[in-house]
Formats: sequence, C-alpha cells, structure tokens
Amino acid sequence: MAKRYDSAVKDLVESYPADWLAQLGFAAAGPVAVIDADVATVTAEADKVLRVGGRRPWILHLEFQASRDASLVRRMLRYNVLLFGRHEVPVHSAVILLRPAADDPGLTGEFQYESPHGRGGVQFRYDVLRIWQRPVESIVAGGLGTLPLAPLCNVSRRQLPEIVDKMKERLAAESTPGNAAHLWAATYILMGLRYPADLTQTLLRGVRAMKESTTYQAILEEGRVEGRVEGRVEAERENLLLIGTERFGRPNTRTRSAIEKVNDVDRLASMVARLLHVSSWKELLE
Repeated sequence: MAKRYDSAVKDLVESYPADWLAQLGFAAAGPVAVIDADVATVTAEADKVLRVGGRRPWILHLEFQASRDASLVRRMLRYNVLLFGRHEVPVHSAVILLRPAADDPGLTGEFQYESPHGRGGVQFRYDVLRIWQRPVESIVAGGLGTLPLAPLCNVSRRQLPEIVDKMKERLAAESTPGNAAHLWAATYILMGLRYPADLTQTLLRGVRAMKESTTYQAILEEGRVEGRVEGRVEAERENLLLIGTERFGRPNTRTRSAIEKVNDVDRLASMVARLLHVSSWKELLE
C-alpha cells in the first residue's frame, strides 16, 4: 500500500490537469498540459509539472505529501530553480498535504535566507494546501479530477455517506463508466490515508463502477495475498515457539524479540526443521 496514493494523485493530475489548476485558484489563459517532471541534474523527480499556455506561459509545480518531510521546502526550491532553468518561464510551486501527518510548522508558504554580509540571499514563496482543512463543498463542486479528494476534506465520519452520495450523482451525470471506475478507484486509495479499510469498503460497497475497476480488483487481490502470507508466517512462528519451548524452555525477551522480527515464511519453516538439530535457542538463532 505504501506510496500507492502517490501513483493515484499523479494519475489524476495527468488525466485532469486543468482541474488541479482550478483547485489552487488559478484561471488558465491557455491550454494546460502535463510536461516532463524529470530534473535529472539532481537525480530526483518533482511530482507533477503543468505548463499553462497563453500570452504569458508559466509552469505549476505540484508536490504531494502524505507524511512529514523536513527537507520538503528545500527540495521544492531546488525543483523550482531547475524547472525555471530548463523552461525559462515563471514557475509557481505548491505543496498539497493529504493528511495531518504530513504537516510541519516550517511549511509557512515562504522560505528565505540572506548571505552573512547582507548583500545577497533568496526569497521563495509557494502555496500550501492542507486538504483536511479544505471545505468539502469546494471539492464536490470542483472538477472531476479532484473529486476523489472529497473524503479527505474537512468532514466528519458522520458526513461521509452524504459526501459519497454527492460524488455518485456527479459521476453518474458527468462521467463515462470507464472514467468513473478510474475515479472511484482513486477515491478508494486516497481514503486509505485517513479511514480503515472496512469503513471505506462499506461506504463504497454500492458503487458498481468501482467494483468493475481493474485497479480496485487488483488492490483486493493484493490484500488477499498479503493476508494469506501473513497467516502462514504467524502459523510457522507459533510452531517454532511451541516446539522450541518444549525442547529448551520458554525463550527470554531478547530471543522472543528476535523471532518476532522474522517475517519470512520460508526462513521460519527452516528454523522449525532445525529445532531437532540444535541444543538451545542461542544456537538456533546463530
């Protein structure tokens, strides 16, 4: 599941770039297109970069965060400068925080420093969008490309069924079945940043388009596989502790902790087999 949200939001930006521009309060004077975000000169990659056309073209650089990153502002400044150097048009940067765990007191929207002698320095301004503080109405009434963010906005769990119903109405009226399936799958992934899986599945259970989404089905299958593997690991660990205790006595805290850290089912099975050929917990773990 780690970083799955990252692919989901990037995919939404690629499919609906103008909707993200609008959600940040910008009006496009020309066509909006996703451009290559690679800034390989520092072996890094900005999340998404949009070029806004018109008489005075400019670039919108987007960074998505679901966890705290103390180096974020410095990275954004670096990307901003590199993108300006590559494209030679003004660059505006914005960080979109998807949950409170990503917040940081240093994300003030401004970063600056001066040289020791006071004759040089840098002032960098950027936008910070904290999704959990965003009024849900602004997302529900916005473009389809940002609609999957609605459950992450300033809403309570009690309001979620109503929000999901409004999303259903919009997607039924304005989207094709294929696009709706894509947007519901993104909604499911993003809801995982804030809500337990059983709640999300209950809320979205009646969404036919999501059930037909290949992405959603792949997520469910991955979960089933992970569950089966986890069950086998627990079973082998239980066998190891049970048989080992019969032979060597109860393991001490250090030994038990070492065994708990083993999550490879094949290694645990091998350790169970070795119990007949070693004379102590210590020898087993060597």
